[in-house]
Amino acid sequence: MFDFGLWREIFQSMNKNRTRSILSGFTVAFAILLFTILLGIANGLGNTFQEGFADDAINAIFINSGRTTKAYDGLQAGRRIQFKNEDFDYINDEFRNKIQYSSVRIYKNVNAAYKGEKNNYSVRAVNPDHQFLEKSLMKEGRYISQLDIKNKSKVIVIGRLVEEDLFFKQSALGEYINLSGIQYKVVGVFEDKGNDNEERIIYMPASTAQLLYGNNDYIDQMNLGYNPDLSVDQAIAFSNTLTKRLKDRFSVAPTDQSAIRVFNMASQNKAVTQFNFALKMIIFVIGLGTLIAGIVGISNIMIFIVKERTKEIGIRKALGAPPKKIVSLILIESIFITTIAGYIGLLLGVGILKWAGPILEDNFIKDAGVNTNIVVTATIILILAGTLAGYLPAKKASKIKPIVALRND
Repeated sequence: MFDFGLWREIFQSMNKNRTRSILSGFTVAFAILLFTILLGIANGLGNTFQEGFADDAINAIFINSGRTTKAYDGLQAGRRIQFKNEDFDYINDEFRNKIQYSSVRIYKNVNAAYKGEKNNYSVRAVNPDHQFLEKSLMKEGRYISQLDIKNKSKVIVIGRLVEEDLFFKQSALGEYINLSGIQYKVVGVFEDKGNDNEERIIYMPASTAQLLYGNNDYIDQMNLGYNPDLSVDQAIAFSNTLTKRLKDRFSVAPTDQSAIRVFNMASQNKAVTQFNFALKMIIFVIGLGTLIAGIVGISNIMIFIVKERTKEIGIRKALGAPPKKIVSLILIESIFITTIAGYIGLLLGVGILKWAGPILEDNFIKDAGVNTNIVVTATIILILAGTLAGYLPAKKASKIKPIVALRND
């Protein structure tokens, strides 16, 4: 049953000792406020790194070619390394157990036209697996198929923004677009979570581009997705082996860093994971320090409050109040102030993060926010600390004889 008399006494005590109540609440509110902001910034940095790789598969490997910078095996420096279909087939045959996805890339720039609308776009000629390496999401239709590769079909898959540029609100599916004088049928429209530039790309079958733009089997880039069962260290070792094999295949010096470049997302993910872990540990230590400071602050205040109210306790005992009633009165007041102050600190912290959102995003901190459960847990810890800090001296004070308590200075 709700005890109106008890709560009336609590509010009267808080009103009579406003400074004490405000000081107690401020200590808790500030600790939770600072903890919330620090945690939100840490989460925002984590979101920034995660978004930075949102448009590529986390197990992607990109293989690029360039020119040799060192003479090797009787061959002079400055040779251009040119990948071909046979090199792509070699990698798939040699490392089939370590590859989940594989695709070539051939880059072209075209002028696209449809019923009077024109614009310039980048074309990527690819294989079907490229959809999973680039994490393209189909908005309409389908992606490049293996049958398109086999038949060298004149079909394309366009980005969402290409469709908006050339077709406005009309669907592009099934329509024909003129790409630098050649008609291609649109078989799909895709979306990409990366950025707008990715949605201004046009994809076509790699075999079609090789036939129509040079009648050759040249490749600009080879993309792989390593087997997800591989650990990070195994994936990095795989890319190192891949690099060595390709350098041997093209007679490139082992120390030549320009002729063949293999970029493995595993290395990037490992570095990001280590950075995030270090960042979270720093934030954890700072947050823990903030909570400890709050615990010490509220504990000291509770001890002071109990000492300050010793005479009041003596009067209550003289009037017949049982020790249990005296202790509960002090503790409930402490819990009430701590809870309200913690909630206010949480609201202020979330509000500041929301207000500072645009500023933080300009400084590469994306969607800074907190898990409410974590902050509520921190508040509960402060409440328990304050309760424990107040209980021991309150229990001791409640056992003092009234005459002793009244004489206390």
